Amino acid sequence: MKPSTPSHEELASRPLDYRFAAWLVRVFARCYFRLRVVGAHHVPLVGPAVLASNHVSYLDPPLVGCVVPRRIHSLARKSLFESAIGGFIIRRLQAVPVDRDGGGGAGLKAILDKLSAGSTILLFPEGTRSPDGEVKTARAGIGLTVIKTEAPVIPVRIVGAFEAMGRHHRFPRPRSITIVFGAPMTFAALRTEAATCDKARLKEIYQQVADELMDAVRHLQA
Repeated sequence: MKPSTPSHEELASRPLDYRFAAWLVRVFARCYFRLRVVGAHHVPLVGPAVLASNHVSYLDPPLVGCVVPRRIHSLARKSLFESAIGGFIIRRLQAVPVDRDGGGGAGLKAILDKLSAGSTILLFPEGTRSPDGEVKTARAGIGLTVIKTEAPVIPVRIVGAFEAMGRHHRFPRPRSITIVFGAPMTFAALRTEAATCDKARLKEIYQQVADELMDAVRHLQA
């Protein structure tokens, strides 16, 4: 099934500076990283959605943000806004500043507020960049977020960004990068169970959602 066509309101909600920043990153990424995109049609063009991606590089948010034809909000540590170039880009890409760990009530509220407004949020369930480029275990917090919203969750895998600019690289290197989007996940049964279960089971559900989601990310093929 083809995705819905973006409404006039959705297109209009992408400010000119956002569109310019996305275009600039996209042109650079296609030339410098030979950027490929697989399965972008899985991302709904209208309504709330969660994009759940592996995290291997500071490049991840702008790369994902530049290839989806709608505005995407991501969480970014407040310290990143202090960088001249990086701060300029993530502001234009509508990133939401949070404390270092991105958790707590403020981070969750920011996510739920954006989803309630019909926006798309980009989250990194691992919580931090992978030290070796491999997909790691997700924190239970992504499960809590998923359970508290009815938005579909699209698994995303970024391949090659670690080689281009992993933890130990200060500047990006010209390596091929591919972004793969998977089919939406709804977790309908677990959301229904979470509405009536006890606290112990609820914690298990949060981790189960996180584990199933990262397993889906891990199995996406470039």
